Amino acid sequence: MATDPNADSAPWTLVFLCWLIAAVGTLGSLFFSQVMGLVPCSLCWVQRIFLFPLAIVFTVALFPLDTRVVRYAAPLAAGGWLVAFYQNLLVWGVVEETLSPCQAGVSCSEVDFALFGFVTIPLLSLAAFTVMAGLLVALQYKVSK
Repeated sequence: MATDPNADSAPWTLVFLCWLIAAVGTLGSLFFSQVMGLVPCSLCWVQRIFLFPLAIVFTVALFPLDTRVVRYAAPLAAGGWLVAFYQNLLVWGVVEETLSPCQAGVSCSEVDFALFGFVTIPLLSLAAFTVMAGLLVALQYKVSK
């Protein structure tokens, strides 16, 4: 019976991809605020609170590989996803702005940046948390086999 020599590297690759997304998201959010001068709204700050620790958690989980990282990272990814989803509902006009926690300061439904005319910062955040959550589900499935 032949064994796949790359089978053991799959969990490490999944954790590495999660780290890469968290690192790019962290650096990207800092770029938007510190370099481009875009002031984050309240919901953006909450998403950062969920995102920034993920970059550290995934770094620690890579060396040596800790497949139990799902236990620590999944709640952060899920929390960030929920906040990002809610903010996208605000941006899309599904939820009224009166239900927004951003009553003072920067509006949570205002679009300051849109790549290709439709890719907003909240949408980038939602995509990042979605992909990380999907990779964590794949990791859990892989290690429980």
